[in-house]
Amino acid sequence: MRWTLLISSVFFLPGCFDGILIKPVQCSGPIEESVVYNAHRRLCRNKIAIIDVDGVLLNAETPGLLTKGENPVSEFREKLDAAAADRHVKAVVLRINSPGGGVTASDIMFQDLINFRYYTGKPVVACMMDVAASGGYYLAMGADLVYAHPTTITGSIGVIMNLYNASGLFESIGITSNPIKSGKNKDLGNPARPMSEEERALLQRIVDSYHANFVEKVAWGRQMSEGEVRALADGRVYTGEEARRLGLVDETGYLEDAIQAALDLACIKDAKIVVYDRCKGYRGSCYAMPSIPSEINVKVTVPGILPRQACFMYLWQPGAGL
Repeated sequence: MRWTLLISSVFFLPGCFDGILIKPVQCSGPIEESVVYNAHRRLCRNKIAIIDVDGVLLNAETPGLLTKGENPVSEFREKLDAAAADRHVKAVVLRINSPGGGVTASDIMFQDLINFRYYTGKPVVACMMDVAASGGYYLAMGADLVYAHPTTITGSIGVIMNLYNASGLFESIGITSNPIKSGKNKDLGNPARPMSEEERALLQRIVDSYHANFVEKVAWGRQMSEGEVRALADGRVYTGEEARRLGLVDETGYLEDAIQAALDLACIKDAKIVVYDRCKGYRGSCYAMPSIPSEINVKVTVPGILPRQACFMYLWQPGAGL
């Protein structure tokens, strides 16, 4: 039992285990366009581009079970560049299905979206799917208009940094930590010892700063006062309907409603609906997800999708304290 606990704890400590890679296969190549709906008029060349943002937002590759994975920040920039370069793309629907992610990754993607709108003049409608919480909600604040499905989970306006005190476990199995460090705070967050109040205050100061930035972005995006936002920004999540009533989103509806809103903002009546994929594949409707490559890359990892190092996160993570 003791060794089981030791092995389990080692697996979940930052940087200790990366998984087992079986036959790595990369689906590489440029972003390609797929048409999911043709325009009603045969000669219409207008396009509405759907850009997908899925999963945890990290500035690193996020491999899945059957795919090598993408860097979400890089992929997002590439898709925005494709929409910007195509003069027939008149507006973008940003389809978000994400619990958030790293503070910096979320902020980079938000700024990229703001720059896209500024330099192209093309409107952006955010459409929240199952989850658009924390960093996913932060990103939506860069859009002209925000739609949520009635059943969307959103909000979670806040910051978290997961740190653990495993000193009791280490003591029970005879492990002690003896860091050689240049300053008293160099091993701040060391799981092998309890955190002091001074150390907690140092990290809390950074969390509070990032939280203030989040509140500021929501206040700007929603045209609310910072006081109004802070009253809603205690980390809780809301349904799409609750978010609409509280002013956190503009409308509740469905993807088709967001597409129609994009047409209206672009002042056009008809357009092809297109999506961008790394490996081009058939999509039967605008709700279809990218197809899995025929070659299989299996990466067996420890359950969980968080980065291996401790970092500050705009992330809705139920059970984070367990």
